[in-house]
Amino acid sequence: MSEFPAAAQTPPAGTDALAALAVLGDESRRGLLEFVRRAHRPVTREEAAAAVGISRKLAAFHLDKLVTSGLLQARHGGHGPRRVGRAPKVYEPSPHTVTISLPPRRQELLASLLAEAVTAQKPQESAREAALRVARERGEALGGEAHAGDANAVLEALGFEPEDDGGGRTVLHNCPFHPVAAQAPELVCAMNHAFLRGYLSGSGDRETTAVLDPRPGVCCVQLRSGPARSGEAAGPADVSCARDASG
Repeated sequence: MSEFPAAAQTPPAGTDALAALAVLGDESRRGLLEFVRRAHRPVTREEAAAAVGISRKLAAFHLDKLVTSGLLQARHGGHGPRRVGRAPKVYEPSPHTVTISLPPRRQELLASLLAEAVTAQKPQESAREAALRVARERGEALGGEAHAGDANAVLEALGFEPEDDGGGRTVLHNCPFHPVAAQAPELVCAMNHAFLRGYLSGSGDRETTAVLDPRPGVCCVQLRSGPARSGEAAGPADVSCARDASG
């Protein structure tokens, strides 16, 4: 997956999609962004200003706002008129993808797990077994790079919207893999469970257990303090009620 490769990383802060959306509330910035993206080459401030019909100074201000938001990137290296002895500043599209989803969805994570499962399936291993193994291993790798006590921050970054529900339980109010989880809950919820169990194991958290507890409106996995009860770690076999979850 693009954000969590095999050598796992903690979830990057990345571009704040809502902040980027706010930046694009200005018509001139939208025009500048569209011009730079359609140019298919680095463009100077002068070119961008002429394209949208504003002054170079105003274009520079808006372009730098787009850079700060992560929508564009800038460097010195153009071939226009030099200022203060440096090559002119040029602007290009950012290589990062900005997506906005409310509630948060992580379809790229699910797609990456499934793609790796298909390409890394071992002999005598079923497709489902490969998917669960890859999900667990990716979770373990992510947990291995996390700092102690970071579980809630990681879950927030992944879009699970965790909340302490009292009694040693953490409810995950959002399913980042919806609506695919609703279409194939037996597979996707099991992968989600394996991923979170792997994360807890990799982070060294021996006090928290991820259990399947599918209920309408929330993620099918719940985190509970203390050791798992007999049969609980594997979770219930029937997760069909996840189809009714709105989150």
